[in-house]
Amino acid sequence: MLSLVPVLAGAVRVAELAGDPAVTAANARFVASPGPVVAHIVSATLYSLLGAFQFVPHIRRRRPGWHRAAGRVLVPAGLVAALSGLWMTLVYARPPADDVLLTPIRLFFGVAMAGCIVLGVLAILRRDVLAHRAWMARGYAIGLGAGTQVLTHLPWVLLGGEPGGTGRVVAMLAGWVINLAVVEWALRRRAAAPPRAPRAPRAPR
Repeated sequence: MLSLVPVLAGAVRVAELAGDPAVTAANARFVASPGPVVAHIVSATLYSLLGAFQFVPHIRRRRPGWHRAAGRVLVPAGLVAALSGLWMTLVYARPPADDVLLTPIRLFFGVAMAGCIVLGVLAILRRDVLAHRAWMARGYAIGLGAGTQVLTHLPWVLLGGEPGGTGRVVAMLAGWVINLAVVEWALRRRAAAPPRAPRAPRAPR
C-alpha cells in the first residue's frame, strides 16, 4: 500500500515516455534520456511490490525455496533502482523545484540503499540470518522512501500547493528518516523479545 502511489506515478511516466510526449520543464530530462528513468521505475516497482512478501514470516518458514528465488530477483532489482537513482541525480539537470541540498541527500540514500543490499547478501553468504534480515530491511525501507514522501508532502498539498526550497528538503528527507526509524525500532523490539517456545508435537489421531 505504501508503494502504491509511486508505482502508479511510475507507470504513468513510462506510458508517457512510450508515446510522443510534449516536452515540458518537468519532463525534458526524461524525454532527452529515457533509459535511466525507465530502468529506475521498472526495477523500483518490482523491488517494492515483490520485496514486501520477503518479510512475511509464514512465507519464509513454509516456502524457503520461494524466498531464495525471489531474493535472487530482488537483489539485482534493488541495485538497479539504487544505481539508476544515483545516475539520474548526478547526470540529469536538477529540477527547478529541488533545492541544491537534495542532491547530496539523494546521493547519500542511494549509496546507503545499495550498501545495505550488498551487506545483506554478504551476511547470508556467511549464514548470518539475523544480519541478513536487518540489512535487507534497511535497504527496503530506503527503497520505500518515495511512498512515505507522498505522506510527508501531504500537509502542503492539503494547503493547496507543493513545498519548495527548505520545505521540500524536509519533506523528502523525512520520508527516508521515518522509514529507517521504524525499521530500527522493529529490529530492536524483535531482538528484545523472548524466544518462542517450540510447539508441542501434535498427538496422533
